[in-house]
Amino acid sequence: MMNETKVMEFVLIGFSDFPDLQIPLFIFFFLTYLVILTGNVLLMTIIRLHRHLHIPMYFFLSILSFSETCYTFTVIPKMLVNLITEKKSISFTGCAAQMFFFLGFGGTNCMLLTAMGYDRCVAICKPLHYRLLMNDTVCSQLVAFAVVTGFTLSLIVTYFIFTLPFCGEKEINHYFCDMRPVIQAACTENNGIEIVIFIFCIVVVFGSFLLIILSYILIFNTILKIPSTEGKRKAFSTCASHLIVVVVHFGCASIIYLRPKSTYSLEEDTLISVTYTVVTPLLNPVVYSLRNKDVQLALRKGLGRKTCTGMR
Repeated sequence: MMNETKVMEFVLIGFSDFPDLQIPLFIFFFLTYLVILTGNVLLMTIIRLHRHLHIPMYFFLSILSFSETCYTFTVIPKMLVNLITEKKSISFTGCAAQMFFFLGFGGTNCMLLTAMGYDRCVAICKPLHYRLLMNDTVCSQLVAFAVVTGFTLSLIVTYFIFTLPFCGEKEINHYFCDMRPVIQAACTENNGIEIVIFIFCIVVVFGSFLLIILSYILIFNTILKIPSTEGKRKAFSTCASHLIVVVVHFGCASIIYLRPKSTYSLEEDTLISVTYTVVTPLLNPVVYSLRNKDVQLALRKGLGRKTCTGMR
């Protein structure tokens, strides 16, 4: 029997295998994080200040931007500190808190993207009933459901993982406290935890993605019935930004969380994780700013007013 001692902290290995890249990686991730914060805050501000953007699609987008900002805050600041310090540790409680908030905001993001897909489905398939079906109450209920469900499932998973026995000083072969790396740091293997994680991933990742697929089947079926090419193009353009974010977000999440355990590689997943912890949150404001004419127009108006005020 292995002696169990209460673990007070973990060591995050992260990018320690690349000692010559610590400073370049810090600069890259720091600048990227600034862009993520600036982009999401700017997007939320634009939506808040312009009344013509006070519609369900932009309401969900502003909530998603806020959630993405919090999501990156749970991982990137600690990662930046570890890149420039010798001691790359995190307390037991800090690790549990990081996992809870990371999974909570991650699950919330998945379900918010599902709600946005439903919103586009109603807008295109039921345009005459759109205001009735997507009123303020319904939108608020969808957001509340996403948040409560995401954090409830996160609490359950985090509780089960951190009740595992951890022996002595433990290293986590990752740059943050994700599920599988922490489980692999435990003293014993526990198939029950693997089942809990699998159920969590099926409900949050696969379940959300399946609902989005169903929404887009209905959307494409309706678009194909539109007689004019211009009408089809306009209808599809309202979904393009959302579709790009969905493909990247769920693609990366599926690679990490839904593949068989036998193909799991901590080293590969550390690099893949950068995509959904850094690139995807960056993609959201960039895609919606570059591809969305309403956001571009509101941004130009805002910049135009500042320019005029400065000239006066």
